[in-house]
Amino acid sequence: MASKVGDSGRGRSQAVHRALKRAILDQALSPGAKLPEDSIGERLGVSRTLVREALVRLSEEGLVDLRPNKGATVARPTLEEGRNLFLTRMALERLVVETLSGKLTREQIDVLSAHIAAEEASKQEHATSIRLAGEFHTLLAQMTNNASLIRYVNELVARSSLILALYGRPHSSECAVSEHQEILDDLVAGKTDQAVKLMAHHLDSITTRALLPKEEDRNIKDVLSAYAAAEGLA
Repeated sequence: MASKVGDSGRGRSQAVHRALKRAILDQALSPGAKLPEDSIGERLGVSRTLVREALVRLSEEGLVDLRPNKGATVARPTLEEGRNLFLTRMALERLVVETLSGKLTREQIDVLSAHIAAEEASKQEHATSIRLAGEFHTLLAQMTNNASLIRYVNELVARSSLILALYGRPHSSECAVSEHQEILDDLVAGKTDQAVKLMAHHLDSITTRALLPKEEDRNIKDVLSAYAAAEGLA
């Protein structure tokens, strides 16, 4: 019984983490937004302990800032941090491309193709479009089966969304989707040098393309309603 209770608690903690992370990556919660444990717990129907666990995990992923006696806020990275982040991403994603070039399985190609199709279908939905664009890169990383590479790419892609929310410029979703297709085509064909150059160009241009319309701060309970439902929370 204790094990089942523990599993249930872990499951809800993970659900809280996913709900908050999705709200941040969708930019429903803006950089700098306050994350009060009591309001979040009330909206998601969980204890403040579970909320705190989720916030600590998000802090470790670079998405939340935790300050003693000041509570939690969505991370607000500086422009300089953004430049450094994308330089690091370029180096890591070059390794991803080199690892996968000419080695993707039929199943992996089908998964990536389906994802690109989903990006194409959602390019008019700004939040979904940007989230799916980031997930294309994390999918590639996962296919390397390199645990360290997967972890760091996941964290950098997630934090990139905060950089883009603060400093990005309007972008063309169609352009981004077409570049993903070109990268996949080069990987399938084993054109490593071409894929590396295209990925570098793609990442270099992301910071000047992706931006969601800025909205006034919204009540955190209202923001989290949809995410609570998606995770089976209150």
